[in-house]
Amino acid sequence: MAQSSESKLQLVQRHIRAFPDFPKKGILFRDICPILKDAAALSAVIDLFEDHVRNNYKQVELIVGLDARGFLFGPMLAQRLGIGFVLVRKKGKLPGATLSVTYDLEYGKAEVEIQEDAVASGQKVLLIDDLLATGGTLCAACELMEKQQATILGCLVVIELKELNGSDKLKPHSVFSLVQY
Repeated sequence: MAQSSESKLQLVQRHIRAFPDFPKKGILFRDICPILKDAAALSAVIDLFEDHVRNNYKQVELIVGLDARGFLFGPMLAQRLGIGFVLVRKKGKLPGATLSVTYDLEYGKAEVEIQEDAVASGQKVLLIDDLLATGGTLCAACELMEKQQATILGCLVVIELKELNGSDKLKPHSVFSLVQY
């Protein structure tokens, strides 16, 4: 018998661990590693994303995964949907010609890039990552998609930290999160 969406979501929630004061004091880190080591929980994540995409984004052509945890969920979702997957990586990790975007971190700057030929102009994409906090990395990835003239349909995350207002930074793009804290 197939599990309901609610029971799948509960399974996912049970497999998210909290680590206080990591990576520094005052941060409550949400760990997805238990999801990855449990086949049923991992399947539940992909099932929930697949249902959402099939119901809301029938025209999607590519899943774009963010370095590094978007790489864990994105290829499985893309395979289920029968579409391609492309990488947004940290600077210096991709061969060939790339486009890059620099963005601000709490203490400094970071840079992400994509291969120039990864996304065609007008291609309809969904971006995926494990967590949305302040929105910096996802926002930078959206900028990369705009540079490539892709059509951004939305963003998908396993966990959203609502109090950090990352989804506000991503507007007008929508954010779908499985679990919110």
